[in-house]
Amino acid sequence: MSTSSFTLAQSNCTVNLPSNLTEQQLLKFTAFKNWISTLQHSLSLQASKQHTFHASPYKLRKIDVQAVDYFGGERIGFIKLQAEISNDEGEKLPGAVFLRGGSVGMLLILQPDDVPQNTETDKHVLLTVQPRIAAGSLALTELPAGMLDDGTFSGTAAKEISEETGLQVPESELINMSELAMANATTTLPRLTSQQHNSQHGEIVVEKLQNAMYPSPGACDEFISLFLYQKRVPRSQLDEWRGKLTGLREEGEKITIKLAKLEDLWKEGGQDAKALAALALYDGLRKEEKI
Repeated sequence: MSTSSFTLAQSNCTVNLPSNLTEQQLLKFTAFKNWISTLQHSLSLQASKQHTFHASPYKLRKIDVQAVDYFGGERIGFIKLQAEISNDEGEKLPGAVFLRGGSVGMLLILQPDDVPQNTETDKHVLLTVQPRIAAGSLALTELPAGMLDDGTFSGTAAKEISEETGLQVPESELINMSELAMANATTTLPRLTSQQHNSQHGEIVVEKLQNAMYPSPGACDEFISLFLYQKRVPRSQLDEWRGKLTGLREEGEKITIKLAKLEDLWKEGGQDAKALAALALYDGLRKEEKI
């Protein structure tokens, strides 16, 4: 039940809060700041006469924050809200939103150093196996990933990889495949609702979405930037890891690591949207000789 409310700055939108969340906490939550800024900018593009909704633009009228989950007692982890967005004819857009912010996924490819360079021969991918209760799983296979905290990678996957294999994954050596791919994207007619000419300034304005994958945009704000890290290692080391990693689950580890052949990633990681998207980006960027 809502216990307080406030009016969002520079709008007529009323925000209703639950008892365990203050206005200041909400406005400082990075996921909320990114989401509301992106949404308000997209709504402003309706001012263009070329926009699909220009004749009857939609407006953000109310936000009901329904629930909040905290990490470690005070840090906001997730927020569930309902946004009321409608036009003057009473037509509404679906507004159920689960806010959790951005994430990073890593495609880590290892190749024996006794094969020719610049080939795809004998490449392997490091995957994690861990409980994912939201999926009803205690052993879901996926790409290593972690949530973004104030713009930096702070997940446990890289730590687990380091502890179990000794493999260090420096952020500075990661290739952002999402950015590389989207830098090459072209604007086509079906995208005219997201890229329009500003009628006042005569310039092109674009929806300010992240250069990332949105795995479930029907209800969640999460965006995932997909990175690539490739390393050549001695075959003996790869063989040692292959034998070691397969047995970790028996030791009671909550997160374990497995090796899969790159050509098998489409099925080994077939239940993980990150893995399938990363593989598509990898193949596409290789075809265009960007990586």
